[in-house]
Amino acid sequence: MERLEGRQSVFAALMARQRRFDVILIRHGTHPESIADIIELSSQLSVPVRFVDSREIDSLAHGSSHGGVIAVCSPKPRTTVEQLLEMIEQSSEPLLLLLLEGIDDARNLGFTIRSAEALGAHALLIKKHLWDFDPIEVARPASGAYEWLPLVQIDDVAVIRSLQSRGLKLIGCIAGARSTIFDADFTGPTILAIGGEKRGLSGAVRGICDGFVSIPSKGQASSLSLSHASAIVLAEAMRQRIARHLPAKSNGIDHDSSDDSK
Repeated sequence: MERLEGRQSVFAALMARQRRFDVILIRHGTHPESIADIIELSSQLSVPVRFVDSREIDSLAHGSSHGGVIAVCSPKPRTTVEQLLEMIEQSSEPLLLLLLEGIDDARNLGFTIRSAEALGAHALLIKKHLWDFDPIEVARPASGAYEWLPLVQIDDVAVIRSLQSRGLKLIGCIAGARSTIFDADFTGPTILAIGGEKRGLSGAVRGICDGFVSIPSKGQASSLSLSHASAIVLAEAMRQRIARHLPAKSNGIDHDSSDDSK
């Protein structure tokens, strides 16, 4: 069993309905309004809730940011490759997948998941042998997104090749690529491959990429963290996909005034 910490993580897990809950522990004296949604949903799902003192909460928590709410529950199930392929077949829109390599920090991964879910990624791909993270440390900075975004652990590039055979383009984000993210077309079925700042993308992944892009930069920093790079590239992909379905505008600026006093 795992322990989820924090109101947002626990509520998101209840909403996602992918875990089996043994109990939710809430610190005595917690403001009723801040936990009302958890209490209500727990009741609907027949999940037991116990109010306990601070010492019991603190003894179970990893840190001090639990906010007085901890859940004891089963691990979040991983999305299988078969489920991912089924997702591709059934999707009514071009899938946007994020492939991560070389990520070393659980919090960095959590922040990346949070951005990916917010910016429209349909799933996150990560190699099984690179997954050595405490799920609690990933879930906390993900702020609930860890429960919603499908996480697919893959063995090797064979899975990626299978996705390519189904029409997805594998685009590697690397420093020095002549094409930038603003030159690329992310509106079709796409896998965005991003590596960590230490090692970048592996040779195996680079060798099967359909193209490469870079993130334009004017500053002196030699690289961006994986979470920041992912957010920037995904934001551009989201911008392109939204713009594709919007009517043309002269300059993209809304000149309509909301001031009713005129």
